[in-house]
Amino acid sequence: MEPTVTIRDHLAAYLAKQGMSINQFAILSGINSGTLSRIINGNQPIAMGHLEQITRGMGLAEDYFYNLYVDECFFHSAPTWRRLRPFIVRAAAAGRLDCIERIVGILLDNLAYAPMLFEVAEELYQQGNKGAAALLYENVSASERYQHSERLAVCQYRLFLIALGDDQNVNMRAANQFEAYLDRLDEADQLDALKHLADLYSSLHQWSKVNELAKELYRRASIQYNLRYRSEYKSSRGKMPARPLCYYILYSHLLRSVVYEGAGDYVQALEIVSLYADESWIREDTEEVKRTVKQFQEWATANTYLYRMMAGQQEVLPEYVEYISTQPNEIFTALYKIIQSANQYYWNVDHILERFSTYIPYRIHRTEFGDYNQQIMADQHARFLAELATYYLHNNRCGGIDFILQSLEFSAKINNESIVIQCVDLFEQYRYAAGEEEQKKYKLLIREVQSYNEKRTYKVTSFC
Repeated sequence: MEPTVTIRDHLAAYLAKQGMSINQFAILSGINSGTLSRIINGNQPIAMGHLEQITRGMGLAEDYFYNLYVDECFFHSAPTWRRLRPFIVRAAAAGRLDCIERIVGILLDNLAYAPMLFEVAEELYQQGNKGAAALLYENVSASERYQHSERLAVCQYRLFLIALGDDQNVNMRAANQFEAYLDRLDEADQLDALKHLADLYSSLHQWSKVNELAKELYRRASIQYNLRYRSEYKSSRGKMPARPLCYYILYSHLLRSVVYEGAGDYVQALEIVSLYADESWIREDTEEVKRTVKQFQEWATANTYLYRMMAGQQEVLPEYVEYISTQPNEIFTALYKIIQSANQYYWNVDHILERFSTYIPYRIHRTEFGDYNQQIMADQHARFLAELATYYLHNNRCGGIDFILQSLEFSAKINNESIVIQCVDLFEQYRYAAGEEEQKKYKLLIREVQSYNEKRTYKVTSFC
């Protein structure tokens, strides 16, 4: 059944109430009087630009008629992409996902609209409107679920990236859902997708999976690199990934060194460092490549100090500290590793903590390539607070209990169960040192963790 109330009805009622003629409202709104007359009489569809002028002229909120405009586009005139596309974009900007969902639900009865909706989703994604983009990607994916298209794979890839956040379990589910579509992506996009997956599993400390992804990243990046720069039949065709091809080869080596680090094999980690410090094989000679090489060489230098320190070589600690003091973006990660080593080898690093105290609060760190991976940094911060608590308590320093509580609170926020368990174990060991207020805060945090887990469990089972 067609809606009985239309935008035209509202406009006619407004003109009658205000005692205003069509010509007067035409001047007020900026719409040609002839056009306005045809719109009111139902002889001309309402274009998106006209809707905005009518809404402004009536002194209403921009999205006041958006629901009725969906009816206008489908019930009172033939749907045309020329009107629907700008409306979807404007509705996305206004946060009216309800209107977009109605439009998409009707449009996708005709699968010919799927490519057009996908293009709008890509535009919104690039603009940073992830909520509206996700809605479109989900619907396009559903319409193409029986296809083996690259478009379906890109939709799933974008949904994976949009889903990534602080909650580790949500991240894990997003990765599991996306991985089946990896091979359907364009070869250039596959490299970035592998990197994102490896970073995610690294934040989860699933080192065997990281190692598998690192090797696959190296294999695919090397093939593309050889075809483009080393093959007898060099090819400059095809889409290029977001970064220079050499970046992905170097990054695959970096990932493998991190895997050995995670396993506590610092000798092997040191051997891998030389691979991402080596630039002799690189054929490109652009400014971006030069920045890439410089960044990896800085990481190689820092990690050489790091792995020696983590292997127990305390004599390298002063050199490492002086080096990182010139690399502000590396200081937080270095502090985490220094505290970790101090706890393992019973070193006193009070002077280092005091020197870099301003780097302890959680923040997003930047590199030549943009922000550090959010999941890795959040995980490191939660672990750092737990290590800091351990250091303070082992050395009878004040504030150890407070750091446990901070780590517990942050770990609950990112849903990192392993660190929550570590914090609970640590607090119970040193409960005697906790004051009354700290005991109350601990109980409150435990209740919050339990409540959050119950909600999460219900949410997961309700979707099964």
